[in-house]
Amino acid sequence: MDITTQRKLARLLASLRRDGRQQSGLEPRLVPPDAATAYRVADLVAEELGWPVLGWKIAAFKEEMQQALRTDQPIYGRTFFVKETPVTVVHAKLASPIPEVEYQAKLGADLPPRAKPYSVEEVTEAVASLHPGLELAECRFIHDAAFPPLPAILADGAGSGTIVYGPAITDWKTRDIAGQEATLSSNGRLRRKGTAGAALDHPMAPLTWLANELSRTGVGMKSGQMVSTGTLTGMLAPRPDETYVANFGPFGSVAVSFT
Repeated sequence: MDITTQRKLARLLASLRRDGRQQSGLEPRLVPPDAATAYRVADLVAEELGWPVLGWKIAAFKEEMQQALRTDQPIYGRTFFVKETPVTVVHAKLASPIPEVEYQAKLGADLPPRAKPYSVEEVTEAVASLHPGLELAECRFIHDAAFPPLPAILADGAGSGTIVYGPAITDWKTRDIAGQEATLSSNGRLRRKGTAGAALDHPMAPLTWLANELSRTGVGMKSGQMVSTGTLTGMLAPRPDETYVANFGPFGSVAVSFT
């Protein structure tokens, strides 16, 4: 895929984001041939938009979710919207939103590109705070029979949407983050539950992976950015008039209402 075609796809994806639109399918010639090309297109989308990159999303850190998303490795994307709980959104204005229960890590230091890989300890030290949260994932492509291959989704920021976060977890480095059960309820009805231990090992594991991926590709991460570290409860499609609550027990809760 030459640079002219990459830029054409980037302009399309940026336009869909600006306008809050989705489309069915994608011309075969616009589908990136591989993940590396897709991430280069995602870089171009960010340039086209010119919006501040407020954070990042990570998905498919473990094999089960990789199978669900048709990938053999974790995936990531830029996030341009970060909001504090509670949040109310208009369902019809979002692109097939999916609320996912996730820990959100706020960086207190830059993690720039470098030759030496980052260790978990270095990345943990760079985290200013850890928060309970929800990611409202979105996709610029309608999930129909024409849904394009994964590289098109990676070019679209891996389906990034909005990060919603709650109060910082006190003394998070010494608490049982991996073992704490988190639940997802809609209108008071339990829908899903899970732990970071089962889904991620620990939120610092995918965060370290992302730090090294963005270092390797010359992008890096910035202090103040919020990173959504991966779903603990899988994916659900909400309906209007539903309120979703992610409950992390003693670590707090996060609520999103769809109107």
